[in-house]
Amino acid sequence: MVQAASTRGNARENRERVMAAIHAAAIAEFSENGLKGTSTQAIAERAGLTKPQLHYYIRGKEELYEELLMQVVEAWKGMFDAKSTEPAKVLGAYIRSKINLAFDKPEISRIFTREVLDGGRNLEAFWPDSRKSTRDKVAAINGWIARGQMQPVDAHVLLMAIWAMTQFYADSALQVQQLRKPTQPGWTPDRDKLVDELTAFVLRGCGIT
Repeated sequence: MVQAASTRGNARENRERVMAAIHAAAIAEFSENGLKGTSTQAIAERAGLTKPQLHYYIRGKEELYEELLMQVVEAWKGMFDAKSTEPAKVLGAYIRSKINLAFDKPEISRIFTREVLDGGRNLEAFWPDSRKSTRDKVAAINGWIARGQMQPVDAHVLLMAIWAMTQFYADSALQVQQLRKPTQPGWTPDRDKLVDELTAFVLRGCGIT
């Protein structure tokens, strides 16, 4: 009985290890080549598996791609506290969370961006929930404006500006590094300083002291 439980535990751990390797390989391939340019053979080789071994764990690249695409969507959903009445606190936390994701999981962010650039055909299930989430954010911002907690701004423009400024550090990491390289070789962004500066920039633009 104990041996059977141990065997099941080992099998589960082995499966988790293999799936982690598959996910890491797929993220790298999809972020570099998109869905169309990625083959299951390439994923298998990067994960250290044969193609038949890969298909033992996944049905196909499309299912795997959708799963990884939804990871970043889910990660973004909980970053903005639309129920809070403290705009400085909410916007600061939102910018920090977005920057952390850009630094910690840049390839996931690039998968989403590449999908949008390719027409977003695999995001049909994502848009309705995203529109609702955006409406909640807009309502919160407009509520702060109505209460005199910040100056009038177009809430959609504000949100999209934050997305552009934060996601840039994932999608254009090479450009960031190269533009600093001539005068600061080996330079890497100071994450906390970057968050502080972006937050101060946004809050000033919103008239929040």
